[in-house]
Amino acid sequence: MIKGIYDVAVVVSNAKRSSKWYTSKLGFKVVESMGHWITVAPKSAKKGASLIHLCEGKLEPGNTGIGMWADDIDKTYKQLSKNGVAFTQKPIDKGWGKYAMFKDPDRNVFWLFEG
Repeated sequence: MIKGIYDVAVVVSNAKRSSKWYTSKLGFKVVESMGHWITVAPKSAKKGASLIHLCEGKLEPGNTGIGMWADDIDKTYKQLSKNGVAFTQKPIDKGWGKYAMFKDPDRNVFWLFEG
C-alpha cells in the first residue's frame, strides 16, 4: 500500500534559478536534476524523505503535483482498484521509474511511484 509522500510540486517560472534559491538561501540540496525534473530537500533529509519538485511552468488541469510512494506498485494498483480507486494511468515504467496516477472524487490527480 501507500507508504508515504514522495514529492510535492511547486510551480516556478525558472526551475534552475529556483533550485539555486533553495540551495543558497534555505541550505537545501538538489536531489535530482534531469531536464525539467528538479527536486530539492533539506540537506539533513534522509533517503526516502519527502521532496519539493520544482515544476517549471504550470501543472496540467487536475494535477495536484503530489506524489506518493509504494513498495510494490502493481500490488498497490490492484488493491486500490479493488477498493474502487479510479486510475488515470495504469502502472508504467518510462525508464526513469515506475509510476501510476489516480484521482479522488473531485478529479484531483495524484502520482504513485514505486520505491
